Amino acid sequence: MPHGAFSGSLTTSPKFDFAVDMGHPFLNRTVDGFINIGAVGACKVAAEETFECLHRGDVSKHKVERALKKMCKEGAYWGTIAGVYVGVEYGIEKIGGHRDWKNAMVGGAVTGALASAVNKKHRQNVVKNAITGGAIATAAEFLSHLA
Repeated sequence: MPHGAFSGSLTTSPKFDFAVDMGHPFLNRTVDGFINIGAVGACKVAAEETFECLHRGDVSKHKVERALKKMCKEGAYWGTIAGVYVGVEYGIEKIGGHRDWKNAMVGGAVTGALASAVNKKHRQNVVKNAITGGAIATAAEFLSHLA
C-alpha cells in the first residue's frame, strides 16, 4: 500500500536574547517574565490596532497615540501578571526544594486569584480565576516537557 511522509523543521528567527541582571535569581526571573510577556501583550495590541486601521482604511495621529497608550497599558498589565506568576512559582520552588508541575499549578492559582482580587469588576471570580490560572500553568508546564 502506498504511503507518503512529510518532514521538515520550523525555526524561529530572528532570535533576540535580552537579559537583565538584578543581582538575585528571584528578581531576574520576575523581571524576565514581565519583559517577555509584557512584550507579547504590547504586540497583541499592535496587531489588533494595525488590523483595525487597515480594515477602516484610515490612520491619524490620534489613533496612533491611542494605540501606543493601549500597547503600554496591556503590556504592563500582562507583564505584571507574568512577573507575579514567575515570582510565586520561584518562591514555591525555593521553599519546597524542587521543581515540578505542582509549583506551576500553585503559582498559577495564586496569580489567578490575585489578579481577580485586585480587579474591582471581577472580584467575585477569585476562585474561578484561581482554578483557571492553575490549570493553564499546569498545562503549560506539561506541554513544555513534550518538546
